[in-house]
Amino acid sequence: MWRMARIGSLPVDPPLVLAPMAGITDSPFRRVIRELGGCGLVTMEFISSEAVVRDVPAELAKLPFHPEERPIAIQVYGSRPGAMAEAAARAQATGADVVDLNMGCPANKILKGCAGAALMGDLKLAREIVRAVRRAVTVPLTVKFRAGLRKDELNYLELGRICQGEGADAVTLHPRTARQQYSGTADWSLIARLKESLTIPVIGNGDVRTPGDALAMFRETGCDMVMIGRAVLTDPWIFRKTADLLATGSWTEPTLAERLDVIRRHFAILEAELEGRELLHKLKVFTGKYTHGLPGGRKLRGRLTEVRDPQELLAAVEAFLGELEGRG
Repeated sequence: MWRMARIGSLPVDPPLVLAPMAGITDSPFRRVIRELGGCGLVTMEFISSEAVVRDVPAELAKLPFHPEERPIAIQVYGSRPGAMAEAAARAQATGADVVDLNMGCPANKILKGCAGAALMGDLKLAREIVRAVRRAVTVPLTVKFRAGLRKDELNYLELGRICQGEGADAVTLHPRTARQQYSGTADWSLIARLKESLTIPVIGNGDVRTPGDALAMFRETGCDMVMIGRAVLTDPWIFRKTADLLATGSWTEPTLAERLDVIRRHFAILEAELEGRELLHKLKVFTGKYTHGLPGGRKLRGRLTEVRDPQELLAAVEAFLGELEGRG
């Protein structure tokens, strides 16, 4: 049986967190994950503090969310303490249950702006950002970071202590370096060391691909919560299955009918809320993810690369799903 976790005053039950992923964890996807169950906290795709303070419409459009998505964390990134504080305050005003600071993104375009994991190379600035944001918001504050910039500069323990000292309510560690990006193996022993070094909750992240992996991370590291990212793209039921494993010691795989229902549900939300190229892009992204492991999925994905119309894509996916149901 799992122990309910807390981030400040906020209960996270079950103690499983959806990781922020650019272009993925938008409102439609978060709602699908919520409907499937098992996720204690969802996180919005990260928000640029500079774009927020400049009132860039495309960035501001990411902030609203539906009540059924709560509890929800809004993650902001940037390198200027003032802009980060203002963006965090805007996130709180939107209704965020948690504000999360991105100090772990390894993408080159983020690093070049001295944001994300680049802040691990300037702990003085990192401290100033945490301090400024803590003063600007009253909701729980978390910080997500990596082991360090490179393997000879592992300073995650120092950054963790800085975050705790400046009033963060929890931290998340992805135990790879920025240089590693997503290559190699996440060193879970670093999560255990961070947990031993801090009194605030520690959220573990990295290489959780199955419910068994999540259970192993809890056992091996002592972390308070587990964050799951890339695995959810091909298995959106991973939270429900993991929650079942923690509660009962076992889980069941979704039936083919359940898998097809989720695809239809997600695509219906996308079709109702998006249009044109944005709709087509999202449909292609999630068709690519959802059809992994389904008979004929690779053939469908290949056929859709040339599709230029959302309705044509939806018709092709529906025909594919209908054919699978006929085989069942």
